[in-house]
Amino acid sequence: RHDGAYRPSKAQQYAQARRRRCRRWSLFNADDWLLIHGLLRKKWSPEQISGLLRLLWGREISCKTIYRHIRRDKNNGGTLWRHTRIISKFGRKRYRSIDHRGVMPGKRHISERPKEVEGRKRIGHWEGDTVIGADKRHCLLTLVERKTGLAIVKKLASRSMAEVNQAALMAISEHRDRFKTITFDNGTEFHDYAVLEQIYRVKCYFATPYHSWERGSNENFNGLLRQYFPKGMCLSQVTQEECDEVAREINMRPRKR
Repeated sequence: RHDGAYRPSKAQQYAQARRRRCRRWSLFNADDWLLIHGLLRKKWSPEQISGLLRLLWGREISCKTIYRHIRRDKNNGGTLWRHTRIISKFGRKRYRSIDHRGVMPGKRHISERPKEVEGRKRIGHWEGDTVIGADKRHCLLTLVERKTGLAIVKKLASRSMAEVNQAALMAISEHRDRFKTITFDNGTEFHDYAVLEQIYRVKCYFATPYHSWERGSNENFNGLLRQYFPKGMCLSQVTQEECDEVAREINMRPRKR
């Protein structure tokens, strides 16, 4: 029997119950969510899924709604969260890393690039970086074209200047007319860039240290690539054929640049 006393815990229970009862019915049925689940398992991001549903079927669902659905699924023991790019949103711990990169005087700074590079109006301006495996030796060279978003992934046996140059030369030879400039990360593996410039007349530039947003297209692609080759994975057994297939799959998906 109610005695008139105020009990905070009971009041909170009643408030939560009223909130649940007043919620709108979901505008999406089971088939809609099955489609969303399928796209998530193909490593599409909630932003990409939201855009696709709006474009093809005129269905409005925000990426935040999809993220909330993923979180509820995880809390209920589901695994949808494992297919998301930003696993840290769902519990992955992040640790600070120490920068061991060397310094090479005379490198062209990103501020020296032609203005046309910034506008993304012409094809031929690329961004480059390496994605490192768990053994700190085997890694991947990634190159992303700024206007089209075309991405190339090359397997490296080591994170050396010779390996990087060999892979970069191969990529340029396969798309010779599409390479005018490359903006690299500041890793020492790119310090022999003069070889690329001498052979193919491509100009190389370097981003400001710790300014990853200056190579936003490349950084975004590397994040997508980590869905297939997550941090902590040894890349020694990864083949060039696998790299080509992953690059092809990501190139077929809509994404931010």
